[in-house]
Amino acid sequence: MTARIERTLLADERNEELMTSAQPSPRVSLLGTTGLLFEAPGELDLPTQRRIWALSRRVARWPSVRESVPGVSNLMLTFDKPPRNIDALTSAVLDAWAEGEELQLEGKIVELKVEYGGEHGPHMADVIAHTGLSVDDIVELHTAPLYTVYALGSHPGYCYLGGMDPRIATPRRKVPVLGLPGGAVSIGGVQTGVSASAGPSGWNTIGHTSISFFDPTLDEPALFAPGDKIRFRAERIIR
Repeated sequence: MTARIERTLLADERNEELMTSAQPSPRVSLLGTTGLLFEAPGELDLPTQRRIWALSRRVARWPSVRESVPGVSNLMLTFDKPPRNIDALTSAVLDAWAEGEELQLEGKIVELKVEYGGEHGPHMADVIAHTGLSVDDIVELHTAPLYTVYALGSHPGYCYLGGMDPRIATPRRKVPVLGLPGGAVSIGGVQTGVSASAGPSGWNTIGHTSISFFDPTLDEPALFAPGDKIRFRAERIIR
């Protein structure tokens, strides 16, 4: 009897260890009656995003799916009509994710010339204050990576980028700027991006580029697509 109790206690302890060390699980939630949101677990990184791309392309072929829209570590699905069996649909999405397939997208590389600081970088001082780095350090770290376009969203043509150096990560602003111009190069948390058009933003603007990200008159109105890459080049630094 004592041995049986000991084995049971050891099994319970092992189960508790496994639960404690288990990786976070993906989340699936409903968006009204004709939408579903899948959220990947873990940190923001390129392998996870490649799995999102693969999942998006796979489920887009399902007959019930009207649209499959990859986001940053998430995927939104929409349907022509409310799915009859949500549990079965959720299980199918989770099973597809569990296979761990990654999609390698090798897109184009575009260099963006940026004017850092001055009137076009009104929040550079805030990034300096938060990071303790100099203007030159921030520009050097911001221009070093080759950024990957993870997803499009927020507004037409806007790119969510991965690959920013964590040393220049800066929290989003408590009070958003209402009239941020198009082409504003900004930092928000661990990400950086460029506003494709004028509008509100809670990110910290450190520079400006003159490139056009969206043209509705073109067959492909958005300049970038997931898998494309961006390199920032300092054309001018105003200290």
